[in-house]
Amino acid sequence: MTSRRGALRSLLRDAHLPKRRIALSILTGSAALGSAVGLSAIAAWLIARAAGMPSPADLALAAVVVRFFGIGRGLFRYLERLISHDTALRGVVALRARVYERLADARADTVLGLQRGDVLARIGGDVDAVGDAVVRAVIPLGVAVVVSSIAVGISGFLDPAAGVVLAAAILVAGIGAALLTWRSARVAAVEGVAADARVAEAVLSGLEGAAEHRVWGTADAARRELSDANDEAERAQEAAARPAALAAAVQALAAGAALIGSLAIAVTHANAGQYGATTAAMIALLPLAAFEAVNAVPTATQQLFRSQQAARRIVAMAPTGVRTDAAPASEAASHAPRVDAALAGPDLTLDGLSAAWPGMTPTRPATASVPGGGVLAIVGRSGIGKTTLLLTLAGVLPPAAGTVRIGARAAHRDLVGHTVGMTAEDAHIFGTTVLENLRVARGDVTEAEARDALAFVGLSTWVAGLPEGLDTVLGTGGNSVSGGERRRLLLARALLTPQPLVLIDEPAEHLDAAGREALDAVLGQLRAEGRTVVIVTHHLHLTDLADAVVTLDD
Repeated sequence: MTSRRGALRSLLRDAHLPKRRIALSILTGSAALGSAVGLSAIAAWLIARAAGMPSPADLALAAVVVRFFGIGRGLFRYLERLISHDTALRGVVALRARVYERLADARADTVLGLQRGDVLARIGGDVDAVGDAVVRAVIPLGVAVVVSSIAVGISGFLDPAAGVVLAAAILVAGIGAALLTWRSARVAAVEGVAADARVAEAVLSGLEGAAEHRVWGTADAARRELSDANDEAERAQEAAARPAALAAAVQALAAGAALIGSLAIAVTHANAGQYGATTAAMIALLPLAAFEAVNAVPTATQQLFRSQQAARRIVAMAPTGVRTDAAPASEAASHAPRVDAALAGPDLTLDGLSAAWPGMTPTRPATASVPGGGVLAIVGRSGIGKTTLLLTLAGVLPPAAGTVRIGARAAHRDLVGHTVGMTAEDAHIFGTTVLENLRVARGDVTEAEARDALAFVGLSTWVAGLPEGLDTVLGTGGNSVSGGERRRLLLARALLTPQPLVLIDEPAEHLDAAGREALDAVLGQLRAEGRTVVIVTHHLHLTDLADAVVTLDD
């Protein structure tokens, strides 16, 4: 498991960033800023030489060098941007794919606890923030070190005392400013990432629940939530700007001190006859260009903290080192049997079981027993904790009180995917084919099995009318299917799951009379296969199909 402190380094390794291209980006960036330093040096030389009536040859040479540095600055800047952004974008693509792989291989309790807004923010903004660490932190800091070293070297070569003054000023401006922003930038990065995530969650919740908000009259509350999240994000941005302003002030003071110190040394030594006016002018004006690279240090420091916090959130969502003792989920699913005969139909026993998320009020204690191959119904009004209890039965959440046993074993997260299969109420319909959406349940589902399952839930006519049949691509999130069709697709998934204990959350939602008949048939088929089924519902007619009923209402 990756430590929080090494999260950013771990993700940058996962991005497979080629070190040679990063080094080339630093080199071209240094050449661009080095051209600025060169222009300042040549400008100082021309100013000093102009008083001495230089020869036309000297002026022509200086003009050529000025053109070289002028063209080189823009050219090298373009090359640096091209190489660095190409490297970072390729790394972001690779990292985003790696995060998806980690999510696919993660334990079910890790995935089920995520909200869609969290996933969107992590996969989107946070992965981009990790990529920004390359373009806005690593490369600028590398360029600052290289260019500052070159400037100090030139100044020290011309006058060792001036080199010492310039080096001291650069250290104060760079390291000193970074230290000043260290703590405050860290706080700003934490607040900024959290605020951005809240905005993403509020936007997604408002868009996906627009119809429900209109029906229940909660649209104003959703808008207020988004407004509050946006205000929080603005405050976080202001908090991030304050340390940058402080660092800019420190850098301005350091640059001024370097300029005054270098000018004083140059005038003093020139008057003493140690070197001529041309060298003195170059020493005096060199600090003006040398500080251009150091000015990027505060911004790079803030980006580094922001990227580090984003990396920690990604690792917390999709940790490294998952499933080290087992095959990846996709591989396991592709080789899974239809039903594990050794574990088919486990008994399910609840003894005073209460469930709750941390900080929530536990549900009413439930006691029930269902033999293998039976059906348990959990009923209660909306929001009372039925889904929370279902997650506790799956072993994803520890019981708040009491116990639950699956066969001879206590419910545990290790049973999810092997013994326990779950179809959530908001289970995702992916932007892929109908067949691949059914293979979410079991990776080796054949076309014949898919057609049988769809026919079983009453979707044979629907799939026959699709342009490409089973190969028709559905819209992301199921936006190209109706609520009833989506629910029947999820029932077909439940029918195709290989686990002997099947948990289904709100299977009767959005179903018409024919859909409810299909649901009755699915439950009957699962029972006929000897599998134990738990359904969560607030439709009391489904209790007629159950061997035992648990009610959470008072």
